[in-house]
Amino acid sequence: MSRVGFLSGSDVAPSASILRAAQAAAAAAGLQLVPVDARNLQDFESAFATLAKERAQALMVSTVFNAQRQRLVELSLRARLPTISPTQEFVEAGGLMSYGVSTRDFNRRAAFYVDKIIKGAKPGDLPVQQPTRFFLTINRKTAEALGLTIPLELLVQSDEIVE
Repeated sequence: MSRVGFLSGSDVAPSASILRAAQAAAAAAGLQLVPVDARNLQDFESAFATLAKERAQALMVSTVFNAQRQRLVELSLRARLPTISPTQEFVEAGGLMSYGVSTRDFNRRAAFYVDKIIKGAKPGDLPVQQPTRFFLTINRKTAEALGLTIPLELLVQSDEIVE
């Protein structure tokens, strides 16, 4: 593999910094990143047409599209593109793999902050917390559908395998 697509939404504030980080990581790995922009669900068809034209061999999906994960999974399977996302929910919807923080844990932490603020804490006085644990989730059924064999070493290191 030498060309990896990256689907991001340029109208979302953190997308530019995420794209820069993805470009740096791709360059360090000797890969060419093919950035593709989508602002809404209607842009997905043209984004996948661009990925095909640019001969992308895999796809990274930004978290900004988590709500549209089912449509993205359908399009990536139709295009036969192995796809990775930062969210476990993407894999549960049929995506190939995810690597990122647990959104469930993230939401629990958010509830802690809401509770403190409701009880009178000033938001500026609360500590900023960074994630300390990242999860690798792999969907074996999707791998088989794409004709991929996931190396045993990667399966052993994964936190969850969706059958």
